[in-house]
Amino acid sequence: MRLEISCQDRLGITQDVLDILVSHQIDLRGIEIDEVGKIYLNFPTIKFEDFQHLMPKIRKIAGIEDVKTTAFMPIEREQNQLKALLKTLPDPVFSVDPKGRIILVNDEVLNQLDKNKSEILGEEIGDYIKGFNISRWLEGKNVSAQVQRIRFLEQDYLADILPVMIPDLGGANIVAGAVVMLKSELRLGQQLTVFHQASLDSFISVQAQSKLMKKVIAEAKRMAELDGPMIIFGETGTGKELIAKACHEASRRCGGQFLILNCGSIPDDVIENELFGRAPGSVGQTQGKAGLLELAQGGTLFLDEIAEMSTQLQVKLLHVLQNNSYRRTGENTDKIVDVRIICSTQQDLGKLVQQGQFREDLYYRLNVLGLVLPPLRERKSDILPLAERFLKQHSLKLGRRAPKLSKACNDYILAYPWPGNVRQLENALYRAVSLLEGNELEKEHIRVPSCSTVTSFVAEEFTGNLDEEVKRYEKDILARLYPSFPSTRQLAKKLGLSHTAVANKLREYGINKHTVNI
Repeated sequence: MRLEISCQDRLGITQDVLDILVSHQIDLRGIEIDEVGKIYLNFPTIKFEDFQHLMPKIRKIAGIEDVKTTAFMPIEREQNQLKALLKTLPDPVFSVDPKGRIILVNDEVLNQLDKNKSEILGEEIGDYIKGFNISRWLEGKNVSAQVQRIRFLEQDYLADILPVMIPDLGGANIVAGAVVMLKSELRLGQQLTVFHQASLDSFISVQAQSKLMKKVIAEAKRMAELDGPMIIFGETGTGKELIAKACHEASRRCGGQFLILNCGSIPDDVIENELFGRAPGSVGQTQGKAGLLELAQGGTLFLDEIAEMSTQLQVKLLHVLQNNSYRRTGENTDKIVDVRIICSTQQDLGKLVQQGQFREDLYYRLNVLGLVLPPLRERKSDILPLAERFLKQHSLKLGRRAPKLSKACNDYILAYPWPGNVRQLENALYRAVSLLEGNELEKEHIRVPSCSTVTSFVAEEFTGNLDEEVKRYEKDILARLYPSFPSTRQLAKKLGLSHTAVANKLREYGINKHTVNI
């Protein structure tokens, strides 16, 4: 029988309860006292008549608030929870006393040793685990957690060795033993595989609360499963590289490398060597060099800011896409390439094609799968979740508690147009949290360039009427989007309109493959 007694914190109240048990000649098996004003008693089941006399006497004690039966003592609950946990663990687990003697094992240990529990308890753990002296470690001055490579049953394991510490009356910790958890190479491999598989949904790292961004992520996931060239359009800082990497990690090429080449940051001759590599003896070099196409074999090559690539290199890249082969600088034979090309640009490639600054044939080779990333100002419901994420990430790096955003600060970052998009938001918050002394970010802590929160699409010298200006703006949108969605059905789907409505508007504004060099 077990009793749960709720009581006040009074000196001698426990002794008063025990005196009643003695008067009834009840053999006490266990007693526990917690910190929230409860006494737990464990004693043999007594007759109902005796129990009827016992309960009123306990309730009459000064300071006793309630007495009721309970199914278990707290220590019993904890022990059974621990046993259940150990039982379900697929890895061998030992618990030892301060001398290194085994006091508890789980079923996996018994199964692997093919022994009964009684044959193992009390044995030295050193008889089973080789490669690290746990007994000597327990006797040391500074006992801290260890990760060691050990041998168990002639197999290599990674052992997590954790000390069990109990505070004494003076506040110091006493070593009461240790818990040893073993992981085999096979189990570690399985866990790493699961970890990798879980990370294949890499799009989870992309904030997508807004309907617009959710639609983009859904499209990106479908494109990730394909193997054709892909191009990502978007303003600076919208996360084009992040999406490209997520597509790589969610593709069948995830086992290969994801390599990046920024087409606008280095000269042509350097880009050519980086992209294609060079043969031994070429350009005065005795040793050859593997290019990114070779290093990314079986993986993905991300060409950032493809619009900056020179016409000469555009021709060579077109050859790669058409023939799945390339030639290193100074070499006369082609190499077969198995690389997925993903490109990005913040420029209007359709307009550059019209202006003769980008090859039309390369544009259509690359734009097999096109994805447009919206600017942050068009996905406002993502701003605050992004801000919260960045605050937590930066605060963790700085070793401080993540501050809260005041309402004024929330309103400000929601109203600001963020011309630098997600990257600008992250940088602004990093600066703010780095210099913050309190626990709340205010509007004045966000230092960003002055920028109008409203974008005007109407020129200052506007002299027409509203209908004319709306049509001008509508025509501009259709002309900009048509090169990326060169059919009325694709464009209608993008704009959320009917095929007939878009066809009529294109006809009205004279937009077709001839007027936009499609």
